[in-house]
Amino acid sequence: MALRNLFLFLLIGFISVSCSKSEQGDDAAVVTSSQGEGIKIQTWQSSKGAKVMFVQAPQLPMIDIRLVFNAGSARDKAQLGIAQLTNTMLSQSAGQWSTDEIAERFEEVGANFSTSALRDMAIISLRSLTDEKLLAQAIATFKVVVSQPAFKLDEIKRQKAQQLIAIQNQLQSPGSIASKAFYAAIFKGHPYAQPTMGIKEIVSAISTENLKEFYKRYYVANNLTIAIVGNVDQKQAHALVEEITADLASGKAAEKLAELAMPEKAQQIHKEYAATQTHILVGQPGMKRGDDDYYSLYVGNHILGGSGFGSRIMQEIREKRGLAYSSYSYFAPMLAEGPFIMGLQTRNENTQQALEILDKLLRDFIEQGPTAEELSHSKKNITGGFPLRVDSNKDITEYLAVIGFYNLPLDYLSTFNDKVNAVTAEMIKDAFKRRIYPDKLITVTVGKANKK
Repeated sequence: MALRNLFLFLLIGFISVSCSKSEQGDDAAVVTSSQGEGIKIQTWQSSKGAKVMFVQAPQLPMIDIRLVFNAGSARDKAQLGIAQLTNTMLSQSAGQWSTDEIAERFEEVGANFSTSALRDMAIISLRSLTDEKLLAQAIATFKVVVSQPAFKLDEIKRQKAQQLIAIQNQLQSPGSIASKAFYAAIFKGHPYAQPTMGIKEIVSAISTENLKEFYKRYYVANNLTIAIVGNVDQKQAHALVEEITADLASGKAAEKLAELAMPEKAQQIHKEYAATQTHILVGQPGMKRGDDDYYSLYVGNHILGGSGFGSRIMQEIREKRGLAYSSYSYFAPMLAEGPFIMGLQTRNENTQQALEILDKLLRDFIEQGPTAEELSHSKKNITGGFPLRVDSNKDITEYLAVIGFYNLPLDYLSTFNDKVNAVTAEMIKDAFKRRIYPDKLITVTVGKANKK
């Protein structure tokens, strides 16, 4: 209990690190460092081929480690749901230890372990104190979990049953119904179109051998990015990486995802659902990570619908007309073009009015761009809040994983505010005109149709 309390206390710390020039790591690992002011990111390739992203943060006696494999649901192919199930099984028995024994080993040293899977990524995370004995046990357990999953039949059946329950619950949720229909429509024919949890019939048929094959193909060092932030130096981080990946196969990186095609025409999809409110999603494929238009679209969307009560969508939909409690827009950049989404929930009888307002807001914004006042306020809001997004080890680890996985520049964090401030109204208007097509948007509504 004392260890747990100490661990929780340490979570509130801040980090501030300086920059240095490139250097040579141990075992001839070439270490490249970010330059300029701000957070110093060091990167190198492990002996097995994993990409490593490291920030030394000596202020607290703790370490965050995030393993990101290119093994999300976009790799499911015909076996929908297998990426999710494989990732979940990595929290079960491994090596000589049962699921309970693994949990106890992490608990004994105050370490936190978790897994998750998205469309692009499969994630395995560890947070531990850096006391030598405590860290040694946490890393030894983590290594076995990552490299020696047991895939026991009884545990597969149990986890599969839980995934099937989650799938069934999604069928009862109007928000999930809308999201599935939206992704299926805007990404038609692409791996992103499929539900991340899979579908009942296919998940039920996934075998032990299927899981082992998926793990063998995608959970390999050359398909892995490792992000580390904590109270260790580069030499220690290098040693930890080599230990964690020692029993992983080198393997090959996942194949590049297919290119996305924009919808050829607008489409309206309605799913009937007995409720007083209708869930609305409107959008199209948006942009990739590292997109040349990223900052223009990001700042522009902040004004359009990404800044809460300060955005045009919120002002028009909620503040002026009271049509919805929450209304928004956002870009979700991914390996391929992730979605651009505008969304809200409104009473069934207000659905058409809300859709007409969204359409007009978007068309006006594309045609006119932001005002000088909106742009100035948005930049101050974004740049002023950015330090709070990187104020803990956990936050930095998440950013490192994204930077490494998506091959973003090492100076991404240190130059973020400068690039935001460099955006002009003309850049926003130009980017939205080239990238967003009001006449080809996909509209999904889930609710009770308003029959006149």
